[in-house]
Amino acid sequence: MPVTQTQQGSRWVRHSSRDVLVRYTVLLLTLVAFIVAMRFISGQTMWVFVSDAPRQAADFTARMFPPDIGFFPRAVAALWETINIAVFGTILGVIIALPLAILCAKNTTPHSSIRAVALTLSAASRSVTSLIWALLLVQVVGPGLLAGVLAVGIRSVGMITKILYETIEEIDTSPIEAVKSTGASETQIFLYGYMPQLMSAFVGITVYRWEINIRESTIIGIVGGGGIGFLLNSAINRLAWDQVSVILITILACVFFAEIVSAKIRAAVN
Repeated sequence: MPVTQTQQGSRWVRHSSRDVLVRYTVLLLTLVAFIVAMRFISGQTMWVFVSDAPRQAADFTARMFPPDIGFFPRAVAALWETINIAVFGTILGVIIALPLAILCAKNTTPHSSIRAVALTLSAASRSVTSLIWALLLVQVVGPGLLAGVLAVGIRSVGMITKILYETIEEIDTSPIEAVKSTGASETQIFLYGYMPQLMSAFVGITVYRWEINIRESTIIGIVGGGGIGFLLNSAINRLAWDQVSVILITILACVFFAEIVSAKIRAAVN
């Protein structure tokens, strides 16, 4: 059996036989799991379609050009709906996430049991993607922008809550103790002790989540959440590839613009 060695500082230390056995066992099990997974994927794949994929991709790519410029106004109108979904979804997420983060943070939660419930809600929000939330909410409130806003908002809660409550737990306690010494109420302690230290992080998190929501809002329309995703799905179903290219170009331009705006705002508050 070969001997594995590691370097610790200037000394070379020989692994024990047990360590070598454990390492090779883990490697073998990983390799077996990989082979089993590959065989399963291969069995579920229709290789006749895969072999024809390059020709099909070249065919519908050729149909995308030249783009249907006359379709551009409809794409922009749908994009405006998408931006509204992202903006109002982010606002909704922030409104819910701020009090939830306070309940999640060890130094601001009123009780450990309340913290456990708040952490569970935050994790549940992060565990389900916007697309699935939209799929569920369309069944409840019907298709349209409201379902999209709610889906984006609920999805945003988990990420904003997690980053914000971790920030709350790491803030400097000296200003807080100073505010407490004045006999301030709990609300005043949070407003004048916590918020000044949290404001830059809060703005940065919110803007960053808005940037993510712009991208996510472009696709939830596929399941009825409104916006440009609905228009994209319709164009694909009609095989209108020249319109698809216009929609993709519009989405790409919007995402680039959102990234630029987000980067400038976060740089300004940091």
